[in-house]
Amino acid sequence: METMVVIGVLAMLLMAVAVFLIAAYNGLVQLRQRVQNAWSQVDVQLKRRYDLIPNLVNAIKGYAQHEKDTLEGVTQARNMAIAAGNVREQAQAETMLSGALKSLFAVAEAYPELKANTNFMQLQTELSDTESKIAFARQFYNDTVQSFNTKLELFPTNLVAGMLGFGMVDYFTLQGETEARQNVQVDF
Repeated sequence: METMVVIGVLAMLLMAVAVFLIAAYNGLVQLRQRVQNAWSQVDVQLKRRYDLIPNLVNAIKGYAQHEKDTLEGVTQARNMAIAAGNVREQAQAETMLSGALKSLFAVAEAYPELKANTNFMQLQTELSDTESKIAFARQFYNDTVQSFNTKLELFPTNLVAGMLGFGMVDYFTLQGETEARQNVQVDF
């Protein structure tokens, strides 16, 4: 009889451990999926931004033909951002693209007839709207990453996470100087 009690207690303990492992694994998978979803939302907005940039460059080209270096710099920064392979590379590329866009808008400032162009004004408005959406999507992504990374570090989930190969996820933060951390300001 005593052996049966010991076996019953061990079986219940084993079941409790199994339930914990399943719950911890499922919780980590859910959070990982949220992180991936949040990144896809950032990616959608970044692609929208990338699609706007060639139109913006073309609108400025007609007015500022001698500003070839600036226009090529924006195009090159856009291409680097599109080609970024992970969150860290994307953050670095976005910092470069933001700086290039600031240079582009500085060039545009010197051409009053460009600032009055309806197409340019519409592109400016769309880019400003997109920058706001990127900031929101980036914040949502970073909040989701924070939840995931916190769960990975909490005991006893950290034991399960390590055994099952879950790892920390990078935040999407801009690199470089302070002004690069701000949204691109389009002010004409």
